[in-house]
Amino acid sequence: MRRLIIYYCGIVLFFGSCEDKKKTSDPDSYRDETEIENEIKTKIEVEAEKKEEKEYPVITNENVVSFLTEYGKKNPETKVLITTRFGDIEIELYKDTPLHRANFIYLVKQHYFDETFFHRVVPDFIIQAGNSDLVSTQKKRAELGKEYLLPAEIIPGRVHEYGTVSGAKEYRENPDNRTAPYEFFIFLGPKSSTTHLNGKYTIFGKVIKGMDVVEEISKVKADDGDWPLNNIYISAKVIE
Repeated sequence: MRRLIIYYCGIVLFFGSCEDKKKTSDPDSYRDETEIENEIKTKIEVEAEKKEEKEYPVITNENVVSFLTEYGKKNPETKVLITTRFGDIEIELYKDTPLHRANFIYLVKQHYFDETFFHRVVPDFIIQAGNSDLVSTQKKRAELGKEYLLPAEIIPGRVHEYGTVSGAKEYRENPDNRTAPYEFFIFLGPKSSTTHLNGKYTIFGKVIKGMDVVEEISKVKADDGDWPLNNIYISAKVIE
């Protein structure tokens, strides 16, 4: 009898040792090695992309032309979607103003415009965007390049018309009509009000969809400095 008991105990121990030790609640218990390896590779690639985004140099007046020329070759997109609470505005950028086009695409891809405002509105004239009174906007400018200006790319015969997009300009010590890189304006006003704009501001694009949105924004209530009483947040993304 004693031998029989020992025999049965041996059988129980044998089968117990063959039991699958993985719990059914373990999420990796039914995943093959290839699936896990692919997930690891994806995570590595995402981190690499994030690192690459941060490796762009701070833009200065010394490197602005070389940087944007090279960036423009690698990023040829020409259409951007601006989103507001009033609706969307689709902008097409001109290829014959390559530095302004590349700069705009660069800022969009770096998410600079996200959570900035349409901060100046003048009915029957312009709406201007790219600034805010948030600390985050100044922080972004410091990281990307706080002091640089864009060389003027003024095309002879090109004038401000309904829906054209132009770069804002620094007035002080700016006889060369260089563009402030972070702000742009959309023109609405009649041609009769463009005398002080034509030939002095670089026109680098036009609105191809959403001028009804532009019109609505231009009519919001603003203070004495043309700043809307209620902030008009924007976000931007490259679409083509």
